[in-house]
Amino acid sequence: MNLNPDEDIGASAWMVELEEHRILLDAGMHPKREGREAAPRFGKSGTHDVDAIALSHCHHDHVGALPLAVKQFPKAHVLMTELSYLLVERVLHNSVNVMTRQRDELGIKEYPLYTHDELDEMASMFQGFKYNREIEWGSFKKQRAGIPSPTLEFFDAGHTLGSAGVLLRGKKETMFYTGDVCFHDQTLLRSARFEGVKADVLIMETTRGNREVPKEFTREKEIERLVAAIHEGQKKKGCVMIPSFALGRTQEILAMLALLMREGKLKKQPIYIGGLGRVFTEIYDIEAHRAHRQHTSLKLNEALQLIVLEKGAAESMKLSGGKIFVITAGMMSENTAAHDLAKRMIGDERQSIFFVGYADPDSPAGRLKKAKQGETSVFSPSAGQVTKTCDVQDFDLTAHANRNDLLEFVGQVSPRTVLLGHGDAPARNWFAEQIQARWPKIKVIQPQPMKSVVA
Repeated sequence: MNLNPDEDIGASAWMVELEEHRILLDAGMHPKREGREAAPRFGKSGTHDVDAIALSHCHHDHVGALPLAVKQFPKAHVLMTELSYLLVERVLHNSVNVMTRQRDELGIKEYPLYTHDELDEMASMFQGFKYNREIEWGSFKKQRAGIPSPTLEFFDAGHTLGSAGVLLRGKKETMFYTGDVCFHDQTLLRSARFEGVKADVLIMETTRGNREVPKEFTREKEIERLVAAIHEGQKKKGCVMIPSFALGRTQEILAMLALLMREGKLKKQPIYIGGLGRVFTEIYDIEAHRAHRQHTSLKLNEALQLIVLEKGAAESMKLSGGKIFVITAGMMSENTAAHDLAKRMIGDERQSIFFVGYADPDSPAGRLKKAKQGETSVFSPSAGQVTKTCDVQDFDLTAHANRNDLLEFVGQVSPRTVLLGHGDAPARNWFAEQIQARWPKIKVIQPQPMKSVVA
């Protein structure tokens, strides 16, 4: 059952029943909703006990509702990769801080949905495991009753630190959940290691199903284009902002900048970042030896002069001198440094804002990308109307698999059934059409929210 309250990207949560055992795959929050409306509909999954909760990775749309899931299913083990185990509490405690601020500033009375104390109490239930290790996840009570436990195995998904696809093996059936996956090398993380995965049922993300990759495209050319744009922006004596998610995108962009400075393609200069981005950057450095990555000796805190923006600095500091900001959040949500900087930069032709990842069309970032040059439009409720005169460009440095690579993965897995999720309708429809055209015997399902399906 798909427990996402909507049909688009957000609030990832799948309830799976396998041979008398039940497992919840992910427990995310929807980025475009507020309060309990943003959480998966855990109560719609029935009254049966849940044996385990497994996390694919620690992005908010996959893990933000985990404490609510633990409260709903108190007997469930909480399983994740060992690298996600190092991240998950920091991500969730930050969520408490954000919700508390939104309660005070936006009047969302039900926030926070969980507290720091509650997180500390449930942290003992979290377990971290290495990739490619089979784990029994069924309840001990069922096993004592003679019902054998299915197993679970995490496969490196290459999306962000600790990300994983999840393979469930029962006595008769197997199921694979991709989570968010990347089949190409990024600057730091290497591509997913899903080789040899076979399953009867495949639950697959479809984020980029509506985006065709141009034939001449290469990541190297895209980086060259970004370097040229940074040089052009700095010539105007303004600033360059690259809005990025604190976990994953920030570290990939910092690594790219560090290597470009080392090669002399960019001048050495301070990089302004957010506090949470700095925390995750330190974890990336510390755990470099355990991650499947390139440049294992590259320590970002040593290679770059990182300056953490103090509270309120985004609204008051001078936007001149070619400063470079790699700032949370990628969607430019209200009450973030990225939003406050953008509000000041949009109407100034000297400034540059460069996007390097996904932005929901209904987010401030999505609205800015969609607006035409010189057009006046609403950036956000708090910023109101702004006229776009700064340089806004989009660079394809995604951490999601391109659609053709995912399609080839379907052929590798050779499932009986494919369930499509984590994408908007055009993206899911593209995959449905392509799969049915190439493999007409494969059953393709686009699960509706809170509707049970038999795969």
